[in-house]
Amino acid sequence: MTRDVQARMNAFMLDTLETAKSTAAAADENSSKRKGTWVTASAHIITAVIGSGVLSLSWAIAQLGWIAGPVTLLLFSAITWFTSTLLADCCRDPVSGRRCSSYMDAVKSNLGGIHYRLCGLAQYVNLVGVSIGYSITSAISMAAIKRSGCFHKNGHDAGCHVKNNVFMIIFGLIEIILSQIPNFHDLSGLSVVAAIMSFAYSTIGLGLSIAKIAGSHARTSITGTTVGVDVTSAQKIWNWFEAMGDIAFAYAFSTVLVEIQDTIKSNPPENEAMKKATSIGISVTTMFYMLCGVLGYAAFGNKAPGNFLTGFGFYEPYWLIDVANVCIIVHLVGAYQVFCQPIFKCVEDWCSNRWPNNSFIKEGRPISLPIFGVYHFSAFRLVWRTAYVIMTTTVAMIFPFFNDVLGLLGGASFLPLTVYFPIQMHIAREKIQPWSCKWIWLNVLVLLCSVISLPAAAGSIEGIVKDLRTYKPFTSVS
Repeated sequence: MTRDVQARMNAFMLDTLETAKSTAAAADENSSKRKGTWVTASAHIITAVIGSGVLSLSWAIAQLGWIAGPVTLLLFSAITWFTSTLLADCCRDPVSGRRCSSYMDAVKSNLGGIHYRLCGLAQYVNLVGVSIGYSITSAISMAAIKRSGCFHKNGHDAGCHVKNNVFMIIFGLIEIILSQIPNFHDLSGLSVVAAIMSFAYSTIGLGLSIAKIAGSHARTSITGTTVGVDVTSAQKIWNWFEAMGDIAFAYAFSTVLVEIQDTIKSNPPENEAMKKATSIGISVTTMFYMLCGVLGYAAFGNKAPGNFLTGFGFYEPYWLIDVANVCIIVHLVGAYQVFCQPIFKCVEDWCSNRWPNNSFIKEGRPISLPIFGVYHFSAFRLVWRTAYVIMTTTVAMIFPFFNDVLGLLGGASFLPLTVYFPIQMHIAREKIQPWSCKWIWLNVLVLLCSVISLPAAAGSIEGIVKDLRTYKPFTSVS
């Protein structure tokens, strides 16, 4: 009798599991939302990766030097590619086969418990930080357009300083409008435009660097900035750490990888399409990063500015610099949305589950738009997303420290989100035995990355503390 009951229970569990798997698969195939391919995923990745990080790479190479700079770039590229391929294989529930719609969902399905909560904290703090960083960068580029015209008219020695706050407000108003785009699935067009813009301003920066190299010889060295000439010994150490954080930030897209993969249709398998998109995206961005960083350092030498298109190492042709900065602004407008959508979805899903019968949260009104078709207007979406954009814009106006903010975001997020969680999910999913060769070298990789990430974050915090000693909120000037 007992064996018969046990057999029936086992059969029931197997049937339930198969039903869950088939239901998940059917949901994948029948979902009208998932229309993405490796091409659209590549556009999302390039939009997310080639962001404001590329603008600081010449400064980062200047701190590290001719050897350590390029080696660090290649090292972060290889680590990001490897862990991203691991993460792409962890985007389905290991039991039911259900697709995970967010990074937190993937961690919960594969690791659960405390990992899930720590992931949520790390991911969403990073996403908010990136939103703030992009607000700062876009304002600096807008100010640079105004300043370049002033320099062209009044000469390179003119002050031409402008306040950044008004430009941050303009960027915020644009993002309030675009944040009404319902979800990640509707962002592909914006991401394609943003990716094209990133190629455009990177190419302009490369051309200007080559022209500057041909016209002058900047002072460079194997070890970068020289102690006693360019910096003090303490500044050299802190800048070295911050430079590593800037490079880590330049490869920060793991926070949205699962959300990007969730836009890909299931035939062919979405993890294979995502791996292809990741390989293409990281290869292209690494090529641009090497060119921008190395040629930027060759052009400016140890005096490389923190932002090589707005730090005014270049003055002429002023119209071309303006075009580059317009491309930066358009790109960051799209990239801001790529990094905000996971936050929007998390809060809206939580509110829907918390108050399922609240009409303000649940109800939407279809509106017919001439070009875009039917748009489902939501009052809650309008209020919540507008409040979020206002919050990030306000914080950007209070802490407008470009390089320090990028370094802190890179150093603080690279270890947990790009390295630790993908590796731990892979170990759990593949049931890798503790103290086996593979288990040891994967955890050694985590340890080595922690040695890089923690000092990088510390160096950026030191820079922010130093800036705050003399800075007054809401008085940022370019």
